[in-house]
Amino acid sequence: MDANEPNIESIRETFKEFLTSKGLRVTNQRIAIFDAAYGHPDHFTAEDLLDRAREIDDSVSRATVYRALPILTESSLIREVDVGRDYKFYMANKNATTFQAQVICLDCDKIFEIDAPFMEWYGKTVADKLALNVESQRLQVTAHCNELKAAGICQRGGKV
Repeated sequence: MDANEPNIESIRETFKEFLTSKGLRVTNQRIAIFDAAYGHPDHFTAEDLLDRAREIDDSVSRATVYRALPILTESSLIREVDVGRDYKFYMANKNATTFQAQVICLDCDKIFEIDAPFMEWYGKTVADKLALNVESQRLQVTAHCNELKAAGICQRGGKV
């Protein structure tokens, strides 16, 4: 774990406080879903989250996961990543200190996160010129894998 990254227990407490502030109950299923989401090392779908949450608490239902995802994203502990498919990806906001851009490999569907600190400045500059306030912004790049094209296999994506 990165020395600057808060530990999972304190972040779990933050989530519990968020639930309470919204008048929602702190349940074992919600905590299992949080733990599964926050413990995931990469981007995940709702179905991935369901599988991981059930490893922690087998009573977690699909409906509970789908109801919990908007709560998790509203808490800002998890963020939603829309890559233009009929489903969303999610990722824990663990230690992002700068704007993150996504590069999506069209060959293996892997999503890479890269720092793009210029985007915060760019969004603010453009909005200021129009006398607007930035609500949200995103930068996504789709690309093909050079390694796959050259060698027929991609070591990063996990799929061939």
